[in-house]
Amino acid sequence: MNLVVPSKFASKRRRPWLPRAWRTPLALVGTVIALAWIVVAILAPWIAPHDPLAQNLPRLAPPSADAIMGTDVNGRDVFSRLLVGAQTTIPLALMLVVCAMIVGTIVGAVAGYLGGWVDEVLMRITDMVMAFPTVILAMVIAASLGPSIMNAVIAGIIVAWPPYARITRSLVLGLRTQNYVIAGRLLGSSPIRSLARDVLPNIAGPVLVLASLDIGTAILLLSGLSFLGLGAQPPTPEWGTMIAAAMQNTSAWWLGLFPGLAILSIVMAFNFIGDSLRDALDPLAAREREAEAPTAVSAAAATGEVAA
Repeated sequence: MNLVVPSKFASKRRRPWLPRAWRTPLALVGTVIALAWIVVAILAPWIAPHDPLAQNLPRLAPPSADAIMGTDVNGRDVFSRLLVGAQTTIPLALMLVVCAMIVGTIVGAVAGYLGGWVDEVLMRITDMVMAFPTVILAMVIAASLGPSIMNAVIAGIIVAWPPYARITRSLVLGLRTQNYVIAGRLLGSSPIRSLARDVLPNIAGPVLVLASLDIGTAILLLSGLSFLGLGAQPPTPEWGTMIAAAMQNTSAWWLGLFPGLAILSIVMAFNFIGDSLRDALDPLAAREREAEAPTAVSAAAATGEVAA
């Protein structure tokens, strides 16, 4: 006997391969732009039409068929330098965020799990770092270490880890009293094993959301330090140094426009991804926002009916 399943029940079994949060227009746009820039960063040496350091083109030439984004004051192709600059900026920004996330997560987890004087000492150090404006402190550290791109990354890590420590500590404080954590300790788990096995996997979501949102901030920070002469040094292709060079030739509009658009696009892309990741890892918040939208529409419709 053949069993016929109604179409309305069959349709419920087919689930989309992407979560709802990743099927929004902003999520798709952000993912496409971010992946495109990552591919560019990997393939930059092979797809750049000119040597980014070669000074064999006309100086300050506007965009043309030979140089689609023009040339700089030294006769270098702006488009080639923009592509190779992605290979400098994006990987270093990712490394900055990953290192800051690791340091901050360890500090916050230890402080929240152990408590007592350990918590007080670590949190006061965190407060001391957060008391200074982020950019100013990064400038001071980079200037003290010496102007270079790696010193700029170190400065960024030093100023970027406290938010991770704060959010990790608050999450650990709420989880360390849960029954499964207490049961693991009673069964003989050491504090380190209990922290690594029972606590940290359950706080990964909010930490990853913060990290995804921080990638854009890291790109802005590294570009800003390079713009001020504390990061990448000429003739290294880097978006911040390219904008700094454009400030000396304001009549050549293409020198600053294209690096600025590159920074804008990659920062917005990772911000879109961070918002989508937050919705994917926190379905309750996403459902609450979706529930509020129809309510607001209904209220507006009711108001319009009353006014009519």
